[in-house]
Amino acid sequence: MIKPLRKVVLPVAGLGTRFLPATKATAKEMLPVVDKPLIQYAIEEARAAGIEQFCMVTGRGKTALVEHFDIAFELEAALRERNKSDALELLRDTHVEPGSLVTMRQQVPQGLGHAVWCARAFVGDEPFAVMLPDDLVLAETPCLRQLADVYRDTGGNVVAVTEVPREQTNRYGILRVGKDDGRLVEVQGLVEKPAPKDAPSNLSIIGRYVLMPEVIGHLARMERGAGGEIQLTDGMAKLIGHQPFHGLRYEGHRFDCGDKIGFLEAQIAYALKRPDMAAAVRSFLGRYVDRSDTGVRAVARETV
Repeated sequence: MIKPLRKVVLPVAGLGTRFLPATKATAKEMLPVVDKPLIQYAIEEARAAGIEQFCMVTGRGKTALVEHFDIAFELEAALRERNKSDALELLRDTHVEPGSLVTMRQQVPQGLGHAVWCARAFVGDEPFAVMLPDDLVLAETPCLRQLADVYRDTGGNVVAVTEVPREQTNRYGILRVGKDDGRLVEVQGLVEKPAPKDAPSNLSIIGRYVLMPEVIGHLARMERGAGGEIQLTDGMAKLIGHQPFHGLRYEGHRFDCGDKIGFLEAQIAYALKRPDMAAAVRSFLGRYVDRSDTGVRAVARETV
């Protein structure tokens, strides 16, 4: 019997050093893409996959992440008095059911595997999802929902995968692939950040996972992997051969919002999907970019 997928773990304890000074006093997951913080995109994507319970694995200075999903009585009262119904509607998406959001503290950063292990009491004996809010996926069907649909069909573990340039395999967890129908691949092995010459493929895991609770037992051994950290990839690898394990070539476009260029690209892509903004965004982009037969050329312009 395939158990329902009801829980998600969101590792959000990172310091966000690549976005300093913006993240000196603000959690990187609170950085907005257009007008919503990254953490809200993650929660909304999880809800679309049928997730009911949320666990943030946090660190120091991350209280704003929890407060964002609380009810702001004073703000909402002021909006009602001013008949700001549109603004009130936007706030409804930040509400969660009482008791459905919990936090666990990761006191010392020891890797993604350690962060997931910190949520062991939340996970219990149920399947669970893991989402990295830095990975933002623009898709007609939300990425985690795509994984959840595969999980309901196959059981076992499912990870979202995409092809990366061979020379970049040392940045990612890479799959050793068995059967492959072009969409769903059988995972026969996992390697964390292999050198390009040693990589078994160029299929990389992105920040979306559906995992069985047995992975927690493997992570509990605190075995150090790449970078001297406790790697989630290493724990997942121990499940292969004992449980179904698949990689899904998801539909959609992933933006690495832990990277400045990826974050800026996400801003533009999401704004262009908004009917209330698309025309204006295209208009101002034209002031900075020339299109020619040879492609897109950035033009330096003096602004007044």
